[in-house]
Amino acid sequence: MPEQSNDYRVVVFGAAGVGKSSLVLRFVKDSFKDSYVPTIEDTYRQVICCNKNICTLQITDTTGSHQFPAMQRLNISKGHAFMLVYSITLRQSLDELIPIYKLIKEVKGGQEVPMILVGNKCDEEENRKIKKETAQKYVDELFKECSFIETSAKANTNVQEAFQELLSLDKTRNLSLKLDMKKSKAPLKEKLKAGCLIM
Repeated sequence: MPEQSNDYRVVVFGAAGVGKSSLVLRFVKDSFKDSYVPTIEDTYRQVICCNKNICTLQITDTTGSHQFPAMQRLNISKGHAFMLVYSITLRQSLDELIPIYKLIKEVKGGQEVPMILVGNKCDEEENRKIKKETAQKYVDELFKECSFIETSAKANTNVQEAFQELLSLDKTRNLSLKLDMKKSKAPLKEKLKAGCLIM
């Protein structure tokens, strides 16, 4: 079990070049770069609402699916929720997620964890190799308990929705990307200060 803290950890897995970093950067910074730079591993933070309090969404953008097994296991053991990303233009990228999904189930000991299968690059319809129906079949037969959505980091299609859907799958807490500041009289700065841990 991940240790209790004010962080909610989302881990993004997928083959190299499927657009994991582009999705995360579009979500966190609303920016997109056309050039491809392989990721070693990056962590991004975003303030979200958890059980009507401020907390930090910590997003770990992992390297392509051939990362060190020990690192994969560590990311899974610390993660609360998982985004499994493939490219609709690359058939193999969907198959490469199967062992990762199985490893998540193994490390988490069969407990239900929020997971979403994300078909990225839906703006490249002319290069599509994986139909929506095919991906849905994978969800029904292989990625059980996974939600499913198609996105485009480039066109900013369903990026916020994918992260919100993933957060809404967690039934143990009430998570939202939208901060409801009306209910609190404390200014945002004070609320953020209260939720911070200086190390």
